[in-house]
Amino acid sequence: NMMVAWYFATALAKQPEATLPYITEKRLPRWTHSKAIQKAVESFRISPKMKADLKACRFARR
Repeated sequence: NMMVAWYFATALAKQPEATLPYITEKRLPRWTHSKAIQKAVESFRISPKMKADLKACRFARR
């Protein structure tokens, strides 16, 4: 799962238009989705606007 999360975090930096639908439509398993967003938000390669958009795509806490 962590490998998949890292893959999506990297893909968000390199090909955001192809990767963003997986995040916005919540196609990934909950844990992987959350970790991918966390890793992308921690990345210096992601713009501040993209980070804000990604934070808005998080699942609500249980």
